[in-house]
Amino acid sequence: MKVSGKAVVYGDDVNTDVIIPSKFLTLLDPTELSKHAMEGIDPKFVEKAKNGVVLVAAKNFGCGSSREQAPLALKYAGVKCVVADSFARIFYRNAINIGLPVLECPDASSQIEEGDLLSINLDEGLIVNETNKRVIKATKLPGFILEILQDGGLIAHIKKKGGKIRDL
Repeated sequence: MKVSGKAVVYGDDVNTDVIIPSKFLTLLDPTELSKHAMEGIDPKFVEKAKNGVVLVAAKNFGCGSSREQAPLALKYAGVKCVVADSFARIFYRNAINIGLPVLECPDASSQIEEGDLLSINLDEGLIVNETNKRVIKATKLPGFILEILQDGGLIAHIKKKGGKIRDL
């Protein structure tokens, strides 16, 4: 599985409250939700992301509340993958569940600049910075997570495997 896009770069401790501010949590349509992605930290993010981007961050990306809307807003805004030095575990899990690729790469934020063109091979855990010709090794995703991502998220993956999803 491969993705590519220009990098949009942020620092440490980007929390879910700035990824999708709480006043928008009542929105149920992911497309409407996406219009407010990163609004708490970067009012121009939606414009930057509209043609597809790779979001790059430093440590502890997605910290804060466990809101599932955070990765959903990013995915529908045009984020093809999130690369970070480290993630808050609940954000990482929520991203995989909705089919948004996330790669942990301890030195990514120091080697990638805003606007760099990135090519990412998720199967190999490799990030190629096409702008500066650096190859960065990320933590390789396990096969079962790659399957979930290829299927479009956890629910689609379970359905594909013949499992039943019951309404709550």
